[in-house]
Amino acid sequence: MTKALDLVFCGTPRFAVPTLEKLAASEFRIHLVVTQPDRPKGRGLELFPSPVKESALRLGLPISQPDRIKVNEEFRARLAATKPDAIIVVGYGRIIPQWMLDLPPMGNINLHASLLPKYRGAAPIQWAIANGERVTGNSTMRIDAGLDTGDILLQQELLINEDDTAETLAPRLAGIGADLVVETLRGLQSGIIQARKQENSQASLAPILKKEDGLIDFSRSATEIRSRLRGFQPWPGAYTKFRDNNLQILNVHVSSEVVPSGTLKVIENTLLVGCGHNTALEVVELQLAGKKRTRAQDFIHGYRPQTGEQLGN
Repeated sequence: MTKALDLVFCGTPRFAVPTLEKLAASEFRIHLVVTQPDRPKGRGLELFPSPVKESALRLGLPISQPDRIKVNEEFRARLAATKPDAIIVVGYGRIIPQWMLDLPPMGNINLHASLLPKYRGAAPIQWAIANGERVTGNSTMRIDAGLDTGDILLQQELLINEDDTAETLAPRLAGIGADLVVETLRGLQSGIIQARKQENSQASLAPILKKEDGLIDFSRSATEIRSRLRGFQPWPGAYTKFRDNNLQILNVHVSSEVVPSGTLKVIENTLLVGCGHNTALEVVELQLAGKKRTRAQDFIHGYRPQTGEQLGN
């Protein structure tokens, strides 16, 4: 009879929860869940647990929330005492130190939401959509000392729908990714998985998002701007300026109209803005700073934007 694997699970965000729950419902034994410390939120700065901690509490699993892991003898001793066969890492949010990489015989196995070596980094889902990809997926890999450069174990593809945003795509990837982690562990245990090196020449990066990534550059084509708007949800979104006020563009359609770049065109209840390469967007929903989200028709009636007005100035 095959021995049940002893695991440590490291994860923090909601994306990691399906994998934790799938592992807990499988034949594996999770001896410890490692997640980041509770963080303050809201006006009262009340401490809130991570989604992974909430899941681990529901599952009755032991939890560790170290402030740091690279040099932490107490945490290191606790981890060593579990004698894990493998450490599973899904969005933990900390660099895994060498001593952790060396601890389990099967290594540290990571679920990464891209088809590596494409989109290495902290925001692969967002950048895949923002760059107009039609297909993405998940990879399981053995973590090494580099940034998502470890040997690939298994991969799975997933189509990106035309209207997908980062918020709609992430749960789908998380769901199928959980199954991929289970398949990876079973395949490693039975010896049927052959790890393969990444083609570094094919690598691309998906760096952590910055606020300025959401600033709309109207020299880009309408399709490019729409892709970035979809990818950068819920933050930093897609924003510009209207009459010196910050304006969030929330929903758009690509239009067949030709409008000068960055220029508004109003046709009855339709609001258009020109983009690069002789393209345009129809703005469907938008939000001025300090105001409620509104549809373009109501924005037109309330603010009376004029054809020829500029956005971004």
